[in-house]
Amino acid sequence: MAVGPTLLLAAIAANADALPPSTWVALTSLPGGGGTPVFAMAVDPINDHALVAGGGEGGLFRSGDGGATWTSVMRGGSAVLTIAFSPFSPTLVLAGTRGAGAYLSSDGGVKWSPAAGLDGRQVRAFGFARTMIVAATDKGVYSSDTGQSWSSLGLATSSVDAIAVAAVNAPVRLVAGGDAGQSGTIPMWTSTDAGSTWTALKPAISGTIVTRIAAGPLPPNGTVRPLVVGTNTALFISQDNGTTFTSLSAGALLPSTDYTQIGFTSTHHDRFYVASDGGGAESGGIWATGDSGQHFSSLQPPLQSVTALAVSGDEQPILYVATFRPSDHGVFLWSYHDTGGAPQQPFGSTPTASGARPHSSPGSGLDLIKLLSSSQVPYIALGVIALVVLLLAVVSQIRSRRR
Repeated sequence: MAVGPTLLLAAIAANADALPPSTWVALTSLPGGGGTPVFAMAVDPINDHALVAGGGEGGLFRSGDGGATWTSVMRGGSAVLTIAFSPFSPTLVLAGTRGAGAYLSSDGGVKWSPAAGLDGRQVRAFGFARTMIVAATDKGVYSSDTGQSWSSLGLATSSVDAIAVAAVNAPVRLVAGGDAGQSGTIPMWTSTDAGSTWTALKPAISGTIVTRIAAGPLPPNGTVRPLVVGTNTALFISQDNGTTFTSLSAGALLPSTDYTQIGFTSTHHDRFYVASDGGGAESGGIWATGDSGQHFSSLQPPLQSVTALAVSGDEQPILYVATFRPSDHGVFLWSYHDTGGAPQQPFGSTPTASGARPHSSPGSGLDLIKLLSSSQVPYIALGVIALVVLLLAVVSQIRSRRR
């Protein structure tokens, strides 16, 4: 039976939906991205192909096909610092900016509107409890019931860079971190009453800025969520609501660098990913652990400077990643389906980013060896076979018209 071109192309498109296992795949760059890093990406908790990304020079972009195409959904002139989907209401998405407050979407990121009460603020992180939402800003912590209207929740004289909800049910427990400033002492605070009162923590951690705090899922039969804290020099974990911390970047575990991205899987308290841009050095990357940080493995991203990370809610999650190449200010987006195998590099050279000069290695005999050993070979072969069948179908139609 003859295979029509339409059916053949439909089959190819359907197959393209499946990412190759444990392989880095280059995504389409954001429209008009220029040479400014992408600092924020988020993936819909119930649809791992629906993404929202923030432009380094402002604006929000949405993709419904895993980053293959992007649509501008909001214009803006301030860098987007954070984007978060609510785990309790997945159609609710929030985006925080550098000096232009926050924006709200109630339809999964299609339409956006300004959030009242955060005008002029730098909004750096969001946290979600069942009955409230909190935001870390340059003037303390703010809270909202729905994300539409915000008010100060305390710490108004402090620059708060990171926040997490350690207990999502009443009494809501919050943990926040900030910038040491001239004091030289890294600040952290906790609240056990949904922000009505705050207590200063004195964590034994290094650094001068708390860059990220992430609270994982509750362990089975447990009552305390793990807290992973990144600073501008190291990574730490707490299993007692921030009373004590254990270093995860000491010795041979991880490099001592800035950790700005942390993402837990949705159902495993001991499985998470951490990422760093390297602080301008050659020490960035992405690392995964499945045992609360006792061991880490590098996912070997195509470029070491990782500026944004989003983790899908799947058992074998898809990671969406933004990287930056300082040599030419190239900005690149990637996806990685973590199936547990050895990381495979993308086929071909690194794509050219918007506003960046081409940057690829000269070809060699090793390229062929890498290609033949790549996990993408079955996908490449399928594409070649499909192309041959399509060409044969076209030739057959041309010949039939000549008769």
